[in-house]
Amino acid sequence: MSIAMEQNTREPQYERCVALARERPTSLGLMSNQIWHDDPKRLAFVLSRYKFVAKMFSGMNHVLEVGCADAFASRVVVQEVKALTVTDFDPVFIADVNNHVDPDWKFEYLTHDMVNRPLERGFDGAYALDVVEHISEVDENRFVGNMAKSLNSHGVCILGSPSLESQVYASEGSKAGHVNCKTGKDLKGLLDRFFHNVFIFSMNDEVVHTGFNRMAHYLLVVGCAPREEMA
Repeated sequence: MSIAMEQNTREPQYERCVALARERPTSLGLMSNQIWHDDPKRLAFVLSRYKFVAKMFSGMNHVLEVGCADAFASRVVVQEVKALTVTDFDPVFIADVNNHVDPDWKFEYLTHDMVNRPLERGFDGAYALDVVEHISEVDENRFVGNMAKSLNSHGVCILGSPSLESQVYASEGSKAGHVNCKTGKDLKGLLDRFFHNVFIFSMNDEVVHTGFNRMAHYLLVVGCAPREEMA
């Protein structure tokens, strides 16, 4: 044990920091660990995107996350909703979620490929952050359509994705997986096929706004009320 862990803090309100570090240390998940090592500021961007979802879905009964990876940031959404189910098509990431799940921050997690089929549970909200740009154009209608089919009649869907215009600045690692980045107009058009009302937001670093989305590094699109007859 380090000296810091053996001593008391000079201000007593910080004793909880020492107690938690001793009794319940928290580790980063597979993806968040890589971000922290390679580009720490990006972790702030990721958390801010999850905060946007959490505030939009605040008070909902049951929410679905598609493409959760290590689910490190999913706890931000757990703070605001009554129940959360997170999914990823890669069992390696779901196994990692199982390894660091916290009993005080409960959510369901399972392996599921949204391209293949929906989760027909009537969720109030569903979201996928940094996922749709990894889905091929051939599969995008099935992916978004199955998300819509996983919702109830008044459900809300949020997709977050780097903009097409931002890709000239993207790292080689990011570009390798980004096979389907879109402009704001095209991303909104994708959700228009499946939802009655769709709203597009721009995002630069941690700031979400309604400005000119061709100058945005990141896009957030919100679809409300799934169409009965989907495109």
